[in-house]
Amino acid sequence: MVAKFNTVMYGPSMSDRLTKTDWLDHGLKTLANDGIGAVKADPMAKSLAVSRGSFYWHFRDIADFRAQLLQHWQDRMTDRVIDEHAVAGGAEDSLAQLIRRGFGTRQRLDHAVRTWALGDKVVAAQVAVVDARRVDHIAKLLEATGIDRDTARARAAFLYWAVLGQAVVADPALAALEVARIDEIGRLFSAPTAAR
Repeated sequence: MVAKFNTVMYGPSMSDRLTKTDWLDHGLKTLANDGIGAVKADPMAKSLAVSRGSFYWHFRDIADFRAQLLQHWQDRMTDRVIDEHAVAGGAEDSLAQLIRRGFGTRQRLDHAVRTWALGDKVVAAQVAVVDARRVDHIAKLLEATGIDRDTARARAAFLYWAVLGQAVVADPALAALEVARIDEIGRLFSAPTAAR
């Protein structure tokens, strides 16, 4: 009897409600497609076909949502990727997978976050933390292949710059390479340093 009362009074069951992660995933998609200006409660609720109340069930306000959205981006696009490589094969395999992943897709979401960071110092600070974490991870993978620390760090930074630059190349034909070419370039970066 109580279950029936709750269903009538309060609508769909708890399992039918959007979760916080559903909202954050939708927020990342909105950010990637339309920029930070489109990340607002009303338009997102409409596109999800739910009321604003669903949004406010999980978030105090749009500022709270955006702060959690930024953390969700870091978790999904950096922390999770690094964790996946920690349990993957050897350093060379992990490096090859990471390079394929970085150059294999257009980085629209990262580009949107960086555009957001241009006008928000808090976002810029978090992006800087993510950048450092990513470059450190690439450098560690390079070091594990036998590259000395300073060279690994320089190569990691250069690879990272290339991935970021790919996102702003306007001609799709110039922004993509075959996987075999990406692997070939990756091997160049993990090759031992030539004698000086």
